Amino acid sequence: MVLRGSQQTDDIVDLWSDTDLLIVLHIAKNSTVKLREPKMEKRIPKFLIEEDVINLKLTCDSLREHALLAFLYCTGCRVGEVHKLDIEDINWESCSAIVHGKGSKQREVYFTTECKVWLKKYLESRKDTCKALFVTETFPVRRLAIPTIRYSVKKLAARGEVAVNVYPHRFRHTYACHLLDNGAPLDFIQGMLGHEKASTTQIYAQLRGERRRELYRRYF
Repeated sequence: MVLRGSQQTDDIVDLWSDTDLLIVLHIAKNSTVKLREPKMEKRIPKFLIEEDVINLKLTCDSLREHALLAFLYCTGCRVGEVHKLDIEDINWESCSAIVHGKGSKQREVYFTTECKVWLKKYLESRKDTCKALFVTETFPVRRLAIPTIRYSVKKLAARGEVAVNVYPHRFRHTYACHLLDNGAPLDFIQGMLGHEKASTTQIYAQLRGERRRELYRRYF
């Protein structure tokens, strides 16, 4: 049969309409399979070199500053974890603490003897009854807020004329970097940082080369 005139045009339009409908239905049915999330480029974490850390230590002029800096540096804790810490979470015998991380997950972290000394000196100097490990220096005494912790670190950096941007999470990156430099395997670092996924910790594998470049830029 030969199609002519408007009948041929109408049949062609119907054919394309049916085809388009099938394509749309196919895409809708398989959208969860065909579509993928765009890959986001992971940036190498920023860390502090030893000289920066020493300068920060030298600028501490209170027991709380000494204790807070030492704890951030040698535990790799998130600022929110430090904020939530209570004195009863500390185990002085094993130089460890139970921190409450993301998703209310608990993990054990460890601190150095130097940190232990500063923590004890700081706690002995306090006259309050607040259960928090780090508290305000003004009355009424209360748990040290996250913005205040950030401000305290910024104040240290400004006083010590540390050139790089210093913030609590940068100590966490520095902690991971030191563990990696000392030969710690990535799965151990993952556990110490409280990472749920190994891929989150994997980014630190790039720190060796980045650390060399940072030192080169500093001293060449």
